[in-house]
Amino acid sequence: MRRTSVYFISLLVVTICGFRQIKAQDTLLIPLKIKVGLEVSGPATYYIEKKNLSTEGYIAVDLNEKTTALLGAGYLNYKYSQYNYDYQSSGIFLKAGVEFNLLKPEKAMGKYWGGLGLHYGVSMFNSEVPSFYKDNYWGTINSSIPGNTYWGHFIEATPGVRAELFKNFSIGWTISIRMLLYSSAGKAVRPIYFPGFGNGSKTISTGLSYFIAWNIPYKKITVITKKEEPAEEPDDPSKPATTQKSIISQ
Repeated sequence: MRRTSVYFISLLVVTICGFRQIKAQDTLLIPLKIKVGLEVSGPATYYIEKKNLSTEGYIAVDLNEKTTALLGAGYLNYKYSQYNYDYQSSGIFLKAGVEFNLLKPEKAMGKYWGGLGLHYGVSMFNSEVPSFYKDNYWGTINSSIPGNTYWGHFIEATPGVRAELFKNFSIGWTISIRMLLYSSAGKAVRPIYFPGFGNGSKTISTGLSYFIAWNIPYKKITVITKKEEPAEEPDDPSKPATTQKSIISQ
């Protein structure tokens, strides 16, 4: 009976000490959210110029206060003309990846994001040259290149910022830096422009996007921002003086 009492008293002491340690730590309650975003510069440009239509959206889920999983998709209808040829490209793209919030939790508070996204993208599109002509010694050649379906694979890095403007509504921008991994069009018939990537005649493509997003909180987590520092042990008078003290006394 005595051993049992000692056991329960020890368990109670350990529990209280652990509770005090948790209380001594600085913690925050951070909401995790499901985010549905829409790129707005593409539709706005099409509304003004009535030429090239580009749309993109994404759905993202916060995995923790730092990491978000993202799945995006988009559509492009692109037309380009020069003095001697016309070009058309249209199709869709998908991309998936993760985003990392580099802001500290006490700064972000589940409302602000400043970081980097890493994505893998796949594009399926139709590319054609309806007409072109070329002058030479014998005259003018008029011809065309019929449409064909191609694939493109690329990776993308997207540094940027987002901020919650109203409750559960945020805006932001990202800079996209993309590297082309593969194009089924080959080197001889490189597409001028294709969905998700951009200029298909280059290996590296860049772009700037503006997003609005609706945020749906689905869970709250507790994040420790500052751990409890262990208390310093008092000096033991029975221990000999340190070497530094002995040197000074000399």
